[in-house]
Amino acid sequence: MNREKHVKTLFMVKLALMTALIFVMAFSPLGYLRTPGLTITFLTVPVAVGAILLGPTAGAVCGLAFGTTSFITALTGSSPFSAMLLSINPIGLAFTCLVPRVLEGWLCGLIFAALKPHFKNSSYVVASLACPILNTILFMGSLILFFYRTDYVQNLASSLGAANPIMFIILFVGFQGLIEAIICTLIGSAVSRSLAAALKY
Repeated sequence: MNREKHVKTLFMVKLALMTALIFVMAFSPLGYLRTPGLTITFLTVPVAVGAILLGPTAGAVCGLAFGTTSFITALTGSSPFSAMLLSINPIGLAFTCLVPRVLEGWLCGLIFAALKPHFKNSSYVVASLACPILNTILFMGSLILFFYRTDYVQNLASSLGAANPIMFIILFVGFQGLIEAIICTLIGSAVSRSLAAALKY
C-alpha cells in the first residue's frame, strides 16, 4: 500500500513539474513566437514529453495547461488574433483553446503507448511529431468550425487567396506549422528519450 501511495505521489509530483514548466514557458519568450498571424508555439514540446513519460492522462492534463495559457493570452490581449476571436465568440474560443489541446496530449500518449512495445526508439520520434501535427489539425479544425464564416476570418481567407477551408488552413498555417513540427520532433524526442533512460522507464 505504501509503495502504491509512493508511486502515485511521485507521478503527481512529475505531472505538477511538467504543468509548471508549461506555464513558465507560456509566459516567457520560450513558449510563443508572436507573428502577425497565427502565433508559433513551442508548448507542444512539454506536452509531448509529459504524454510520453507519464501516459495519456498526464498528456491530457499537460494539454489542458497549454490550452489554459493560450486562452489567457486572449484574455490579456497579448495575442491580438485570439483577442479578436474572443470578442466574436468567447465560448467558441474557449473550446478552440482547450479541447484540441487536451485531445492532443491524450492522443500523443496513446500513440506512444501503442508504438513503444514494437518500435522502442522510433516511438519517441513518432509521438513527438504527432503532438504538433495533432495540435495544428485539431486547433485549426475547431477554428474553422466556430469562426470560418465570420467576417474577420473571411477577410483573412480573402487576403491569403484561400477559396475554401482546406486552402485557408494550408496557407494560414504554412511555414509556422512546419517550424512547430520540426522543433517538437527534435527536442521532444531527444528530451523524452533521455529522461526515460535516466528515470529507467
